[in-house]
Amino acid sequence: MHVVALARSADALESLVEEISSSGGSAEFRTCDISKAAELGDLIEEIASTNGRLDVLVNNAGITRDGLILRMSNEDFDDVITVNLKAAFVACRAASRPMMRGRYGRIVNIGSVSGLTGNPGQANYAAAKAGLVGLTKSIAKELGGKGITANVVAPGFIKTDMTEALGAAVEAEIAPRTAVKRIGEVEDIAAAVSYVASDGAGYLTGQVIVVDGGLAQ
Repeated sequence: MHVVALARSADALESLVEEISSSGGSAEFRTCDISKAAELGDLIEEIASTNGRLDVLVNNAGITRDGLILRMSNEDFDDVITVNLKAAFVACRAASRPMMRGRYGRIVNIGSVSGLTGNPGQANYAAAKAGLVGLTKSIAKELGGKGITANVVAPGFIKTDMTEALGAAVEAEIAPRTAVKRIGEVEDIAAAVSYVASDGAGYLTGQVIVVDGGLAQ
């Protein structure tokens, strides 16, 4: 499988491509501002055309602009919706065309438990992730007959650059509340995405796979 990674900056992508290539895989990266719908859609169509097919789409870009709703600006709400929800819609729409031609596809949208339970100070983020669930379930019903599945993988509290900014105290408070008594690792999410994107998951569609260590049960 050939991997094409997209992000606004090439800095993180260069090391990712090197890691995939050193492990015997094939990869390249392209830069793109996913908040610009036309740019994102055109690039996905170009990638599919250049490579002859598009089998798997993973939408995992996300930003936060946290704040209580009384203080949240329209701009902070719109920015999060644009990147976390609208860009996923644009990417799914663009990817659906080559997937339909190939009669095969796996769409994996990265959601969040916040989109299922809500979270104080994250009305914009939770709304975007909840919208992602509805988007994915609709896509699953529309494209299932074409051999295309669509699912959401919804992480809980995972060690990432985004969560590290919250501090060690938050991590220490969250870990005991999970059933497994630890904070999640990116490998936990990767394992779930790998299965949902596999040939073996052809009968799994329209689902939300919660990977949160039992935090939100």
